[in-house]
Amino acid sequence: MAPILLLHSMYGLRPAVHEAADRLRAAGHEVHVPDLYDGRVVDDPEEGGAIKEEIGRDELLRRAVSAAAPHIDQGLVYAGFSLGGSIAQNLALADAKARGLLLLHGTSDLADDVSTELAVQLHVADPDTYEPVDWLNAWYLRMRRAGADVEVYRYGGAGHLYTDPDLPDYDAEAAERTWAIAQDFLDDL
Repeated sequence: MAPILLLHSMYGLRPAVHEAADRLRAAGHEVHVPDLYDGRVVDDPEEGGAIKEEIGRDELLRRAVSAAAPHIDQGLVYAGFSLGGSIAQNLALADAKARGLLLLHGTSDLADDVSTELAVQLHVADPDTYEPVDWLNAWYLRMRRAGADVEVYRYGGAGHLYTDPDLPDYDAEAAERTWAIAQDFLDDL
C-alpha cells in the first residue's frame, strides 16, 4: 500500500485528524500527518482562517511539500480535510509519482493546462457553503477533462466538516459512510 500524507483543515491538527490517521493505520496504511500550523489548534472558523492568512498560502504549501518530500519516491496518496484537501490536490497534481487523491470537504482550483491520470475521490456535504454546487460541478468537469478518474460523494444535510466529532458540523452516519467508501478507495490504489 502507498503511504498517505493526510493534511489537516484550517482548524489545525485536531484530534479528529489523528483519529482518522489511526483508523487508516489500523487498516494497514502508513499515514503521515504533518502539522502545518506549528501546534495551533482552534474550534472557531474565524480563528482558523486568521491563522491560515497569517501563515499564508505559499508557506502552507511549502510546509506540505517539505512533509511530503521524504516519502515522494514511494508514490504518495495525498489526502486532506477542507483546506488540507485543497493543498493535497495541488501537491498531488504536481507529483508525477502520486498514486491517488482523497479529498474530504474541500477542493482547489485547477490550472487550465493540468493533465493527470490520478484516481480522485471527493467527499463533501450537500449543500456546503465552502464548496457550492456550481463550483463542484465545474471542478468535476475540469478534473475529468484533465484525465482524472473522479468519484464524488455528497452527503445531504451534513455540515462542512462532518467527519470531526468535536465540531457542530459532525454527522456520525455520513462520517461512517465516508470512511467505509474511502477505505475501499485506498485499498484499491
